[in-house]
Amino acid sequence: MTTDQFTFTVTKTDGTARTGEIRMPRGVIRTPAFMPVGTAATVKAMYPDQVKALGADVVLGNTYHLMLRPGAERVARLGGLHKFMNWPYPILTDSGGFQVMSLAALRKVDESGVTFQSHIDGSKHFMSPERSIEIQGLLGSDIQMQLDECVRLPCSDEEAERAMRLSLRWAERCRIAFGDQPGKAMFGIVQGGAVERLRIESARELAAMNLKGYAIGGLAVGEPQDVMLRMIETVEPYMPKDKPRYLMGVGTPDDIVEAVRRGVDMFDCVMPTRAGRHGQVFTKHGRMNLRNARFAEDTRPLDESSKCTASNTYSRSYLHHLVRSNEILGMMLLTWNNLAYYQELMAGLRKAIAEGRLEDHIGEIKEGWAKGERDSKTEIGHHADNIAMPAEG
Repeated sequence: MTTDQFTFTVTKTDGTARTGEIRMPRGVIRTPAFMPVGTAATVKAMYPDQVKALGADVVLGNTYHLMLRPGAERVARLGGLHKFMNWPYPILTDSGGFQVMSLAALRKVDESGVTFQSHIDGSKHFMSPERSIEIQGLLGSDIQMQLDECVRLPCSDEEAERAMRLSLRWAERCRIAFGDQPGKAMFGIVQGGAVERLRIESARELAAMNLKGYAIGGLAVGEPQDVMLRMIETVEPYMPKDKPRYLMGVGTPDDIVEAVRRGVDMFDCVMPTRAGRHGQVFTKHGRMNLRNARFAEDTRPLDESSKCTASNTYSRSYLHHLVRSNEILGMMLLTWNNLAYYQELMAGLRKAIAEGRLEDHIGEIKEGWAKGERDSKTEIGHHADNIAMPAEG
């Protein structure tokens, strides 16, 4: 049952972890939730109805990419992003700040906003906090993110503080620009690098703005997992209990499990789709690289217990052949498997929290990964089973 307002309800807690529902006019988001990334109005290698059938309640679109191509005004003229990409359910758009940092050929940040060159054609653009909200409004997204400045870690405390304070000022400008939009939400973004006092100050100042949701940004940008988890633990007590919490750009299944344990409600990451396009799969047995020769005559499916056709039907040997032959079907099937696994992971976490057995469930998940790793080492003589993936969207 949907509503004409944006609401969030925590239905059960288990330690710091919680499960609940975000309700809005376009649908209900069950939390903890993983949002497949549809950077340029498409979840790569997937049909929209497949994404929904796997259990996704919301997808993510990107302001930076969509403003450059095909253009926010054009999307608005064509009926908005939901109609444009045939996804009638909730859409979250990020502000474009991270992509400006990581993709733009040249960029200049000052109080007014950020001036940058497109990574596509070198054209010059300016994005202020107000323009970011305007673009997201033209796209018609349901959850919109403030424009922030994201710095790579490690960085100096001085650089982290400068970017955090600028992001706070931009958050207030975004809040004013967003105004009151019934049924929609704007989220603020906690920044502060790996400095606890800065993270706490950022969380407190944003909470005082009484926004509809809060994200933790500036993590999963090169820091070790223990640093990321420490920052989550640092800010969690200062984030409103009755508002959704979103850890941006995270991450691996283990990152997600540990963040859920610490009270995070929402996640997004390109990892499952990007990995699928480059021969890697995620399963309850852990991660596998289908390029590896050991799969050439392996007739087992990826996971016979999965409900996903890509996971329980096609043999590892066939998938290995597709990957080694650079066949498009291989990219599609592995992406399908990966998104299915991520949604099954989230559903299991929600169920475990509701039943008050999260710690036992996490133990079972990690034992499955560990067993898969042991079996893999036995089969391939301790050969590493991971490959580097290019850092495109």
